[in-house]
Amino acid sequence: MSKNNSHSRQSDEIDLLDLLRKMFKAIGRGLKTVGRCLLFMIVFLIKKWIPLGLSVIAGVGISFLIMSITEYYYISDLTLRTNAVSNSDMIDYVNKIHTFCKEDNLSEIAQSFSVDDELAKKIKDLQAYWIIDVGNDGTPDYIDLDNNHDAQDTINVRMPRRFVVRVKTIAPQELTKIRDGLFFYINDNDLFRQQNDIRLEQEKEMLDRVNYEIEQLDSLQKVKYFEETRRLSPQKEGQLIFLQELKTQLLHENIYSLFRRKQSYERDLNIYSDVVTLLSDYTSHSKPENGVLYYSNIVIPVLLGLTLLIVVIYDNRKKLKEVLENY
Repeated sequence: MSKNNSHSRQSDEIDLLDLLRKMFKAIGRGLKTVGRCLLFMIVFLIKKWIPLGLSVIAGVGISFLIMSITEYYYISDLTLRTNAVSNSDMIDYVNKIHTFCKEDNLSEIAQSFSVDDELAKKIKDLQAYWIIDVGNDGTPDYIDLDNNHDAQDTINVRMPRRFVVRVKTIAPQELTKIRDGLFFYINDNDLFRQQNDIRLEQEKEMLDRVNYEIEQLDSLQKVKYFEETRRLSPQKEGQLIFLQELKTQLLHENIYSLFRRKQSYERDLNIYSDVVTLLSDYTSHSKPENGVLYYSNIVIPVLLGLTLLIVVIYDNRKKLKEVLENY
């Protein structure tokens, strides 16, 4: 019985070693194949460096040509805080301008921004985007330019009050007028203005109430302090009093909480009193977005791929001819 068990263990060990040898051989063959492919590609590129180099030079030349016949455009971002309505409502409203830009509806753009048609022509696109907060720590991390963020994600969340408005224009010197036009467009919405007026009125009422409660608590604290002091004072000569520490901060936490609410209301009334508040303005860039590098990243890979395809077909033209003749 023991001889059978020993023979079985030896057989298992042999099978395992054989399996490992086969695995290493397969990995070695795979690495050799990859190495041969890389070597073949390097040799092929070295042999065909003239047509490939000419394709790169042609790509750069075509990129310069395209750049010379097209208008430069510049991209800049502006960050806003919405105060009266939700971010989703405000972003949907601003993105109506994006629709007008796609339709090339200059009259609607000019009317919405209260600008002339000349300035409207210089606005190539304007779109609002969500800002994503990675880790939900209250810090803006990136702009959802692809608009593909999962709204159900509870870790990386859309910021509830901030959003970005990106503009594409051929006249960066007009960014200030574009910003003013955007503010005109937002503030021209009657519903937004009414909601903001109601918000401000309610916060004024809450501020008055908080100020009243602070006065009441402060008076109550003074009364309780003097009552405790009087109660612990000896009323008769020779009377013994067991003293304990007075709770002079009995209501301080409540008062501090009210003060924090007061500061919040004052901040909303003084700083965030408009429908939206500007957090960061448009900045003018010295370099256009569609420079030679922009077009080179598109043209050169296309020409390089076409050149490789033509070279491979030319080198294997006889084999391809035989294959086609067989069919």
